[in-house]
Amino acid sequence: MTYVTYGGVTVGLLILAYHLTTWYPGWKALRAAPVHHAATLLPFLLAWVYGVLTILGIGGLIGWAARTARWIANWLGDVALVWGVGGHTGQHAGPVTYLPLTQAGGAVVLILTVVMAALVKKSRHGTHIKWGALCGICLGTSAGIAGFAAAPLALAVNWLGDSVYGAL
Repeated sequence: MTYVTYGGVTVGLLILAYHLTTWYPGWKALRAAPVHHAATLLPFLLAWVYGVLTILGIGGLIGWAARTARWIANWLGDVALVWGVGGHTGQHAGPVTYLPLTQAGGAVVLILTVVMAALVKKSRHGTHIKWGALCGICLGTSAGIAGFAAAPLALAVNWLGDSVYGAL
């Protein structure tokens, strides 16, 4: 398992801040059509959920890709913190215990992987989906609020997988 460092959390928060800043339509436009503007965040949010799920202990090629992306984000963030503001490298972003996915939950994530790959290729929101998934990978098991969201997501996916595969 690759733990998230302050650098990795910083990269995740930078992605989130950038996306929210570029999305924000202004107070007047947001009040005029809140559902429309909130719906434009949906691809990023769904990809964030997918990124969180991939880092929750999925093995194989999907887990390897998620752990590699987290390792790169940790390294890039640590370099930015050390050379940018004079921080220290490799500090874990806090201990967090998370609920790993069951076999059926892992099967749901595999199905979601195929769906996400198709959406990245065919959707006009491909860039938002890629950045949302990376943001979820970086923040998914952090000790903050984003990390606390991982447990209910894992429970929901495990329940969905057990319900679908239990009904077959």
